[in-house]
Amino acid sequence: MRIAVLIPCYNEELTIGKVVADFRRELPDAEIYVYDNNSRDRTAEIARTAGAIVRREIRQGKGNVVRSMFRDIDADIYVMIDGDDTYPAEFVHDLIQPVAAGEADMSIGDRHSDGSYSSENKRPFHNFGNQFVKALINRLFRSQLRDIMTGYRVFNRRFAKTMPIQSEGFEIETEMTLHALDKRFRIIEIPIRYRDRPPGSESKLNTVSDGIRVLKTVFWIFKDYKPLAFFGTVALLLFIAGLAVGIPVITEFFASGRIAKMPSAILAVGLMVLATNSLTCGFILDTIVRNHRDNYELLQNEFKD
Repeated sequence: MRIAVLIPCYNEELTIGKVVADFRRELPDAEIYVYDNNSRDRTAEIARTAGAIVRREIRQGKGNVVRSMFRDIDADIYVMIDGDDTYPAEFVHDLIQPVAAGEADMSIGDRHSDGSYSSENKRPFHNFGNQFVKALINRLFRSQLRDIMTGYRVFNRRFAKTMPIQSEGFEIETEMTLHALDKRFRIIEIPIRYRDRPPGSESKLNTVSDGIRVLKTVFWIFKDYKPLAFFGTVALLLFIAGLAVGIPVITEFFASGRIAKMPSAILAVGLMVLATNSLTCGFILDTIVRNHRDNYELLQNEFKD
């Protein structure tokens, strides 16, 4: 069984050598790939010295790196890990086991179950963001996942080769989870221990900008994958607004037989028309999405492992 360890990296010279060495120790027969994403330090040099296969991705962003990894590398099992040494390598066997046994298409390293992420992570807004996105996605897809945005994952070949990656940055983990939920891939979460970056190593994440990008990803995927729910909600809001504006006009008409608030009447009619159009769009797009899922399932049947 061919195992590929995928490590996207940007300015990780302090930690990449240890990460490569740790995974070389745990998986001596695996091929370890480090994709350097325009680092300005010695990341590529140190990774190559540690025994990794080093390649370069010039398009900035983790999503771009993962897209190239999935396209370029052929393996039976793919292990994706960050190069910042926050995920212990010894848990990799627990993550590989269900995928290798055919029990899961993707296994996720769950940082939250043992409380290590909340205790180690010194950025409270990141904890809040993780919990908010998790609650939102679990509600939308009726799932019970504990860690949506972890960077420690294992995939089988089918998942890696058939996932269309749209994200460019750190929202790639969220997109992977949403894709797996929508396409009914089998997901298993494995509790792991998380540790914060060592002193001197700086996170590339920005709480505000990356949080906004993740929420935008959730928004667009909700629209694309759950269009009836999305446009139905928009239609409901427009309908309520139309009622709020239109009821006084109707009440006045029945009381006096005339309409004095003509602008309100026009606005109410416009809101109701928009609500109807939104609901119609939802039904049409929902049919298209269902057909897309059917076509995706047919493509899965033709996929050769």
